[in-house]
Amino acid sequence: MSAGGAPVPPPPNPAVSFPAPRITLPAGPDILRTYSGAFVCLEILFGGLVWILVASSNVPLPLLQGWVMFVSVTAFIFSLLFLGVFLSGMVTQIDANWNFLDFAYHFTVFVFYFGAFLLEAAATSLHDLHCNTTASVQPLLSDNQYNINVAATIFAFMTTACYGCSLGLALRRWRPVTLLRN
Repeated sequence: MSAGGAPVPPPPNPAVSFPAPRITLPAGPDILRTYSGAFVCLEILFGGLVWILVASSNVPLPLLQGWVMFVSVTAFIFSLLFLGVFLSGMVTQIDANWNFLDFAYHFTVFVFYFGAFLLEAAATSLHDLHCNTTASVQPLLSDNQYNINVAATIFAFMTTACYGCSLGLALRRWRPVTLLRN
């Protein structure tokens, strides 16, 4: 009791009170009705095609295509996790600035995927390069490997474009307050 006779309320339990997460995207299945949700689904689809195509070409240039495989598989897994966190509604339970995390994630993956696209295009362009084997001179890529790498390059470009669009949308959602005042 206080000096005035009124009871003093207990202090708030910090384990029960959570600050609201900062997010402007909807949680749950509604995320799929937004442009951002659609782009994440396309990133998963096209990114999966990239690593499936590169793997099916038997990776004739492991130094170049190994990085493409790493980036595409890693981005595929993290995009699935990213979409899963939104679909499950966990974004409303985790205190974070999800607008910034969305921007940072898509910026990072865009940069890495752009590099992977360039490396896949470089690997595909080496089709006419011949290498000496013990028996004869053979092209570096067979015609089948070349065709598969062309498809992988196209899908890597499309995936990069999807990550770029997601990056633009994320930047619009997350803008430092100082930019809004000017």
